[in-house]
Amino acid sequence: MKQIDLVYRTAFAELAQRTFDAQFEADFPLDGRFVSVPVKARNYWYFEYPTDDGDKRRYVGPESDEEITARVKRHKEIKDDIRERRRLVGMLQRSGGMASPDRFAGEVTKALADAGLFRLRAVLIGSVAFGCYSGLLGVRLPNTAIQTGDADFAQDFAISAGVEDSLPPILEILQSVDPTFRAVPHQADKTKVVAFTNSVNYRVEFLTGNRGSDEYTGKPSPMPALGGASAENLRFLDYLIYEPVRTVLLHREGVSVNVPTPERYAIHKLIVSSKRLTDALGRAKRDKDLLQASLLSEALVETKQGYVLADAYREAWDRGPSWQEGIVAGLAMMPDDGKTALAAALGVKPDELGKA
Repeated sequence: MKQIDLVYRTAFAELAQRTFDAQFEADFPLDGRFVSVPVKARNYWYFEYPTDDGDKRRYVGPESDEEITARVKRHKEIKDDIRERRRLVGMLQRSGGMASPDRFAGEVTKALADAGLFRLRAVLIGSVAFGCYSGLLGVRLPNTAIQTGDADFAQDFAISAGVEDSLPPILEILQSVDPTFRAVPHQADKTKVVAFTNSVNYRVEFLTGNRGSDEYTGKPSPMPALGGASAENLRFLDYLIYEPVRTVLLHREGVSVNVPTPERYAIHKLIVSSKRLTDALGRAKRDKDLLQASLLSEALVETKQGYVLADAYREAWDRGPSWQEGIVAGLAMMPDDGKTALAAALGVKPDELGKA
């Protein structure tokens, strides 16, 4: 696995910060003001802004997030520099060899980001998120592991219910990108929508974690912050989206997004690979899961971050028998390079993986 030169890794970090700065300014224009609001013994930043119907309030984030609080304090100093950021994105793609999404996935993600999806603490997941790890880890990732025909986003239900803010209607946001987008009624409850598709079957789906009974799996949960959309309940997803990281998607001038930590993404893909259907589509998704888990395991070890991979593995293993079963089944199919890297991170031999 080839690491990307330091100069490009540094430029990526600069772009991520400047993109977040610019998104912050777009979300919070200068004619408003920030206020600190206590909610259940914690303080959260909200943004008050004038409208024809009186002042409105928009959720910003927890006051304990030092990065957000710092931007609140210097909000008026943030300047838009789209042209320079576009130059940086192009340099990172062409000369730095960093991965970027296909154009349509980038447009969909940018539209949702501009509407406030990531401000409301949603997380980009799936292969579009995987492409961000090239810059985040400073390694070259093969395009075959990034290609996708859909875009997946997740949000914790408690966050969606607690932020007291919401996106505009999701369908309207997506139709601003492609007018052929339509809502897809959920099979288990036709009154709820968790997915949207367009004329060429590009699918945008919203997911949330199921920490309770298996009876909730496969059923939609209403998500107050998602502009009328619901979300599919999935096991293991709460593990994936716990404490995500902020980074940049290399599209246009950069799109500020939240993605899972690469170590959690790797272990999650290892687990869910064993849960795929056995038809042709299920096998293709399983193979991509395993390839991504393997590549990230190698990248984390190569970049001297094997310890976080080991921690993520142990946390998942300690969650109980169903998690252990998924890990063991995934390991049985994982490419040898990935198993070797994971074993090195854990300080064991490859044939000792999957044992208590």
